[in-house]
Amino acid sequence: MLDDLRGKSVLITGASTGIGAATALRFGALGARVGVHYNSSPDAAEAIGEDIRKSGGEAFLVKGDMMDGAAIADVIQKTDKAFGGIDILINNAGGMLGRIGIADVSDDHYEKVMDLNGRSVLQASRGVVPIFRRQGHGNIINTTSIAARTGGGGGAGLYGATKAFVSTLTRVMAKEHALENIRINAVAPGVIMTPFHEVNSNEQQLELARQTIPMGRLGTADECAGAYLFLASDALSGYITGQVIEVNGGQLMP
Repeated sequence: MLDDLRGKSVLITGASTGIGAATALRFGALGARVGVHYNSSPDAAEAIGEDIRKSGGEAFLVKGDMMDGAAIADVIQKTDKAFGGIDILINNAGGMLGRIGIADVSDDHYEKVMDLNGRSVLQASRGVVPIFRRQGHGNIINTTSIAARTGGGGGAGLYGATKAFVSTLTRVMAKEHALENIRINAVAPGVIMTPFHEVNSNEQQLELARQTIPMGRLGTADECAGAYLFLASDALSGYITGQVIEVNGGQLMP
């Protein structure tokens, strides 16, 4: 059923590590043409690109700071030129940038977190719409978070708020572009063992989180990738738009 992804051009932001990397590898193994976006991890991105090529896919590495509007436009333009179009955009780049309580958030920290998690999704999505209109079709899959619904753990409130923005933006754009053959959905990972938590969470925090998960364990990046493949495939999800798929081991059942 996933044969319809073969030959599709997919741009994945934040694709050098974590969920983005796992998803890029899965698309590559299905014969997709994958734009591997990275910013500060060129070696990791090159390794992902090489693995994609070995599995039969095509990889195009593209660097850009997702907190910079001009850089975002450049990433999209270069990928469009390399592939002759973009069928699927996966807005995955994001981060917490440290655990800070709301009362202690500085204006500078707010702007950085909002730019990375919120404005980047808005600008990248806005940037691919002309390409989708030119092609007559398109698909955007955003990465939000369980924190968008729960507010996140200690010091993660601002991150959770920006992800709530992403979830709402997903629904807004899905309504606005539904008649243009453009589908827009999102994936909301729970507590997934990636570099994100290696940087932002300690063992005690992760254990406390594990205890709230009915499946009794934390998730892996590869266990999230299937949701992106599902939403990318018109054969499997062609009548689905404006939805957020929760991938959290049962930790949250909205």
